[in-house]
Amino acid sequence: MSMTVAAPRPVVLADALPRSVVRDAGLVLVAALLTALCAQVEIPVPGSPVPISGQTFAVLLTGAALGARRGALGQALYVALGLALPFYSGGDSGPSVLFGATGGYLFGFIIAGYVVGRLAEMRQDRTFLRAFPAFTAGQIVIFGLGVPWLAISAGLSPAEAIDAGFTPFIVGGLLKSALAGLLLPAAWKLVGRR
Repeated sequence: MSMTVAAPRPVVLADALPRSVVRDAGLVLVAALLTALCAQVEIPVPGSPVPISGQTFAVLLTGAALGARRGALGQALYVALGLALPFYSGGDSGPSVLFGATGGYLFGFIIAGYVVGRLAEMRQDRTFLRAFPAFTAGQIVIFGLGVPWLAISAGLSPAEAIDAGFTPFIVGGLLKSALAGLLLPAAWKLVGRR
């Protein structure tokens, strides 16, 4: 008599790959590098020290694909590498960026990577109707840290910080959440396990 043991269902997309420490380290590195690559897609916003960039899109994708722990680690590695390498938006680097006007957004990436990853672990990335709110929650985390940090570091009033660090990004943030909300369920269909 033979017993067939079904393969465990992946919790997040990364779990569809054979599990190993090397795999996890590689995925964390890929998350950091993808975020650095997307950071180079930059559109300056007149009157704001915060540009529109592709970074938040990478945070959403990698958080959901890797899960909470690896998603946060990928963003922490991105932030750390940006201290020495031209990884931040527009090829910037160094402590002056990390602790400057946009630093709150960078720290927000780490928390958002965890939050989106945790929501993905709860299967909130499997359909658009669940993924879009999960990815929007990740964006809210980023702005929730970024805007107050911007106000303090740039000496702006709360209203000025919202005008410079949130309002110009609402439409783009919703578009990034929608695009990620389409991509992740499609990736799950490709993997064939929902």
